[in-house]
Amino acid sequence: MRTSVRRLALPAAALAAALALTACQSTDQEPAARAPEKPQQTTTAPATEPTPAPTAEPASTTPPKPAPTTAAPTAAPTPTRTPADTPTPARTTPKPQPPADGDDAPASRPCTAADVKVVASKVARPINHLALTITNTGGRRCDAMGAPLVGFDHSQAPIRIVEESKPQAVVTLLPGESAYASLILTGEPGGDTHGMTIRTIKVNLTTDSMKTVTAPKGTYVEDGAAVSYWQRELEDALQY
Repeated sequence: MRTSVRRLALPAAALAAALALTACQSTDQEPAARAPEKPQQTTTAPATEPTPAPTAEPASTTPPKPAPTTAAPTAAPTPTRTPADTPTPARTTPKPQPPADGDDAPASRPCTAADVKVVASKVARPINHLALTITNTGGRRCDAMGAPLVGFDHSQAPIRIVEESKPQAVVTLLPGESAYASLILTGEPGGDTHGMTIRTIKVNLTTDSMKTVTAPKGTYVEDGAAVSYWQRELEDALQY
């Protein structure tokens, strides 16, 4: 009986020892049998290495073609003026006007004896009339003012002026232009007049400017002689 138990005990002990040895071997070989696990990713960013500076490429020998542009050229900036650069305001003193040569220039003064040539001439019609003509011989325009004050030889008083012959506007003469006045030699019909033959005619253009001209040969005037205003046309003057 003891022998049977001992025999049973030996195999049991051997079995236990074999199991224990198998367990140890399994434990030692387990890490090698397992599949390798993937390493866990960390959130730590790798250290940034300094980026090397780019190497400059050699300049091309062929200049690049400029790209066409439609932009308007930029205006140059206006230079800022300093007080020293500020221009001095122009003076308000009027400049003297040059001699008037055109129609648009204003008349500066009445015609005087120094500006005009005066001629007394006979006319065919009307009878007993003379034509007085003044021509601007100066270098600037002038006005034939009103009517001339006319006297004969050594007379002191001027003859009568025909008021109805007054024009609507003053006659302005450019250099070379003329104005006309009618000289009526006879007095009013039916009047008790006296006459004389004259040699000279005194023509006062203004109160202090007179021209004396030679009368046509045989000019006979009466006490009632008269003169018209200056007119632009000779025909207008001879209507009176």
